[in-house]
This record gives sequence, structure tokens and C-alpha cells, in this order.
Amino acid sequence: MRYLPVSLASVLAIMGLATPSLADGETIAVFTKNQTNPYFQNVRVGTEAAAKGLNVKVLQYIPTKPDSIPEQMSQVEDVIIKKPNAVVFVPVDYKALVPGVEKFNAANIPVINFIDRIAGGQTVSFIGADDYSIAITSARHLLKAMNGTGNVVIIEGVKGSLTNVDRMRGFNDALKEFPNGKLVAWQPGNYQRLQALQVMENLMQSFPKIDGVLAANDAMAVGAIEALEGANRKSHIIGINGTKEAVDLIKTGKMLASGDYNGFVQGCLAMTVAVRHLRKQPVPKEILLKPVVVDKTNYQPYETPVEQRACPKLEDITN
Repeated sequence: MRYLPVSLASVLAIMGLATPSLADGETIAVFTKNQTNPYFQNVRVGTEAAAKGLNVKVLQYIPTKPDSIPEQMSQVEDVIIKKPNAVVFVPVDYKALVPGVEKFNAANIPVINFIDRIAGGQTVSFIGADDYSIAITSARHLLKAMNGTGNVVIIEGVKGSLTNVDRMRGFNDALKEFPNGKLVAWQPGNYQRLQALQVMENLMQSFPKIDGVLAANDAMAVGAIEALEGANRKSHIIGINGTKEAVDLIKTGKMLASGDYNGFVQGCLAMTVAVRHLRKQPVPKEILLKPVVVDKTNYQPYETPVEQRACPKLEDITN
């Protein structure tokens, strides 16, 4: 497995996209998981930014119910009828949506898989980040800030989802490196802010002392912060995704750090790979972005709104 290093600071310094010869009439269908997670909004902004630079049309498909398998399967069937030139696909479930990818294969619609690696079917490329590396790196950051000691809770994502399995493994492996850091509880917040707030309220009732919170995404970290503030309590908190909301909280000291999952760049790259494939240009089989922890020492580049960021050139990521 090859890890290709990239940082947002370098991405923001790159102005513009690769500029293959343009073609008219190309349409790309983009599938993301839900409308409620700010991370996926960043992903969609990235796909739109790349599409604009490459002169293609984008159709966004988002389940109205977060992470709904039946709804995404229905959207797959709708897209097959519309017959776009290619599909850029984040499955709501990496196993349950294999039949969806197989349907695209049967319809001869090329699939670029990104963020969550699909468990089957044929895809042109995978673009993502390594959840395990991001989680273990972020958790180490938290535990070092705690001087390696104290009570820790984990607010995990959707049980059984690929991102959650790998992030939980990373969190737990980091805890093994700090024997004085005690994991006292873990509960799912399903990657949702309100659910995480409620989970944190319940955890605070059970544990009068919580020194660290490992949240599997930024939305849940924000929910945990709101619960702590409501109870006039404090704790070291990390999330994952590097969202603008997390950066604002890092600036004020309410949040320790966030592991950068960089949805904007993944959206840019997935769209770029799809278009290059359609235009008979070479594309990598896999791109994995290097984990970066955003904290008070390096948050400045992340203050730029995603709508104002430039997509990277594919060659600058893969070389």
C-alpha cells in the first residue's frame, strides 16, 4: 500500500487543475452519504470545484435520510437510467452497496470509488485517506496533551462501517501505548452532532472525571463540547475531518485538535480522476493522503473557506 504525502498548506499553494483537452457533454454523478455532516459538504464543494475547472456537469446524489442503504440503492437505479458518463461514489455501506457498483459495471458506467473503499465490484480508482493512521496519530496527540494519564472516552461513528472500524482500531492501539491512559467507556454517536451531545451527557453522569474525549469525527467532537459546556466541565477533545467548525474551536482552545481527512481534496481528486479516465488519460489505481493533525500550531491554512480553495493538480499529489 502506497501512502502519498500531501498537506493542505501545499494544496492551497497550488493554483488551478491539470488541464486536459476539454470535451463537451460529460456528466458525472457524485454519491455522498448524507446532508447533515459538514465533512460531506466539503467533499461536494471539492467535486464541484474540479468539475468547473474541467468543464463537466455534476449531478449530486445525497440520501435524505443519513446513510440510508435503501435510498442510495434507489439512487443508483435512477442514475443508471440517466446514464451519466461516470460515477464518483462514496457508499453509505461498503458491503451493502456492492450490488450497486455491480449494477454500474453491468451498465458500462465507470466508477471512481472514494473515501470509503467498496468491498466488491469493479472500480477505476480509489481515492482516500487511511483511517487507521489518522486515528492513531490524532489519539497520540490527545494522550500526549494529557501527559499520558487520565480517563478517556471514545465517541465512535456508525458501528460496522469501514471508517469506524479502522478509526476505533487506531484509537485503541494508541491507548495501548499509554498504559496510564484509561479507556473508561465507548459509545456510538453515529457521526451525528446531536447524538454525540446526548452520548456525552450520559457519559458525564456515569463518570465524574473525564480527561480526554476521542471523537471519530468533528461533528461528534462539537456535540461533546456542547455537552461539556452545558455541565460546566472541561476535557481535552480531538475529532477527525479538519472542518472549519473544528478549526474555529481549536483557535479558541475549546478543542485540542482534529485529524485532517480533507474531504475537499478527496472530492477534487475523485472528480479529476473520473474526467481523466473518460478522456483516455492515465490515472493512478489508488491515492492515499497522508494524515495531518490540525492544532493551534498549524491551523492557519485551514481558515480559508473551502469555497475559496484551489484544487490540486493530480500530478502534484501522485509524484
